[in-house]
Amino acid sequence: MAYENLLFPLELGRLTLPNRVIMAPLTRARTPDSIPGELQATYYAQRAGAGLVISEATNISPTARGYVYTPGIYTDAQEAGWRKVVKAVHDAGGRMALQLWHVGRVSHEIVQPNGLQPVAPSAIRGEGAQCFAEFADGTAGRHPASTPRALELEEIPLLIEDYRQAARRAKRAGFDMVEVHAANAYLLQQFLASGSNKRTDRYGGSVVNRARLLLEVVDAVSAELGADRVGVRLSPFIEIFGLSDDEPEAMMHYLAEQLSLRKIGYLHINEPDWTGEGVQLTDDFRRDLRDRFRGPLLYCGHYTAARGEMLIEKGLADAVVYGRPYIANPDLVERFRRQAPLNEPDPDTFYGGGARGYTDYPALG
Repeated sequence: MAYENLLFPLELGRLTLPNRVIMAPLTRARTPDSIPGELQATYYAQRAGAGLVISEATNISPTARGYVYTPGIYTDAQEAGWRKVVKAVHDAGGRMALQLWHVGRVSHEIVQPNGLQPVAPSAIRGEGAQCFAEFADGTAGRHPASTPRALELEEIPLLIEDYRQAARRAKRAGFDMVEVHAANAYLLQQFLASGSNKRTDRYGGSVVNRARLLLEVVDAVSAELGADRVGVRLSPFIEIFGLSDDEPEAMMHYLAEQLSLRKIGYLHINEPDWTGEGVQLTDDFRRDLRDRFRGPLLYCGHYTAARGEMLIEKGLADAVVYGRPYIANPDLVERFRRQAPLNEPDPDTFYGGGARGYTDYPALG
């Protein structure tokens, strides 16, 4: 059988996945009112053949947002919308995780409720960071992120509570798992990285202190769902939106060990070449991570079926996460099974719009 490792079942937390081809969280910016609807239900159900469908990044609160037209999970209407999406995926035989998101400083007052200033670990602007905003004339486009304000110490328990409530709503909506987004230079990674976190309290300074918020979030979310229904996404060594870190490997080692002790459902590594460029992680790094984290390891980063198969064959990964291939190939697993050619995605329809470039890509006959 072609790609027999990718197509072999996997125990992931409480779930039994029929294959190891995972759908990546993909921001598509198609919820103008932040409430998932029939269009999203169709889109995700089409891709239910994935071992696990991970939702697009979903805002945990009104102030978590940095991009218009992205969904939330902090109101009853949003929860109800997601419930319909999850039912559609389940009815199609799939399993689904909700990715919990806070952008931190990758935002601007124009995107925040009542023009609030975005928050971050420290009042440091992310150089080159851009949010996606709707302007006064009704048009939408990229806008440079503004300088954030530093979160006050007494605000951090409220932030953790936002994650807890989002996880509670995800559970009520029927999601099988949640994924804590601590990658791609958004809020939780801003706390992890030494360049964006200059705090002098218990959430800044040492690796242990900078990791504290993420681990407290994981603990809060796990208390709602059970740790085996929680995944965490990390992106070691990534340098986007002005993010920099003096100790990325030490941070990864510490987090891998701490998350392993917590027995979370999986660890999802988004590689530095997430845009198709940059240095790939070495096999030595992966082996070291495997030694430190004893649960299922997922990797995402411009993978082909052949590269994903090889990574599992080497014992370095348990599953492989596919992003852009899933945009254009709702039946990606079946295409891998048949070794069929893939549809090419249309970059002009990645963000915003309606069904075109979203639910109209053809499946195999």
